[in-house]
Amino acid sequence: MNSVFVIGAHGQIGQMLVSKLATKKIKVYAGLRRKEQAAVFPTTDFIQPLLFDLTSSIKEIAAAFRKSQAKAIVFSAGSGGKTGDDQTLLIDLDGAVKSMIAAQAAGIKRYVMVSSIGSDNREVWAKSGLQPYLIAKHYADEELQRTQLDYTILRPGMLTNVPGSGMIEVNPQSNRRISIPREDVAAVIATVIDNRTTYKKSYTLGSGEIPIQEAF
Repeated sequence: MNSVFVIGAHGQIGQMLVSKLATKKIKVYAGLRRKEQAAVFPTTDFIQPLLFDLTSSIKEIAAAFRKSQAKAIVFSAGSGGKTGDDQTLLIDLDGAVKSMIAAQAAGIKRYVMVSSIGSDNREVWAKSGLQPYLIAKHYADEELQRTQLDYTILRPGMLTNVPGSGMIEVNPQSNRRISIPREDVAAVIATVIDNRTTYKKSYTLGSGEIPIQEAF
C-alpha cells in the first residue's frame, strides 16, 4: 500500500494515523474540512492535506478520491455522538455511505471503517447514552458489508487519551467495560491497511496483552 486517503484526518485518531502512515513512508492524503486545520501536520513529502467535505455530493467526493490517486480509504470521521442527531446522520451515516459509493466509483477497493463497540449489538443501544450514534454506525457498517469493497471494520471500545501500549485484545468475550487508547486504534489501522487477511472482516478492539503486529 503506497497511498491512503484519510477521511477525518484532523480528528484525534486521524492525526495519529496520518503520522504513523507517513512514518511507514505511505503517502497520506489528509482530508480536512477547513484549510487552517492543515497546520497540525508536519511538512513532509508523505503528507498532503486536502480540503474535503463529506456533506458534498457523491460525484464531488469521488472526484477528490480520483484526484488523489489513493489506493485505500480510511473513514475516521464522526460526530462522536456529541454534535446532535442531525450531524450524526449527515456524517456517521450518510457521509460514510457516500464515501463508500464514491470509493467504488473512483476504482478504490480498500476501505477501513472506524466504527464503535456496540454498533453491532442492539441490546446495548438504549442504555449506552449514544443510541443515535450507534444506530448510525450500525447501518453504515451494514451498508459497507454489502459493497464490493475490500473492507475492514474496526469497533474500538471506549477511547482514551493515555499513551498507547501497543498491546490489544481482539473480539473480547467479556461483559466488562472495554477501553483502548486512541493511539493504539491508530496503530491498528496502520497495521491492517495492507493486510489482506483482514479483508471482509470486523473486529472489536480493547486494550490487552497481544502485540498489535501479532493480532492480525
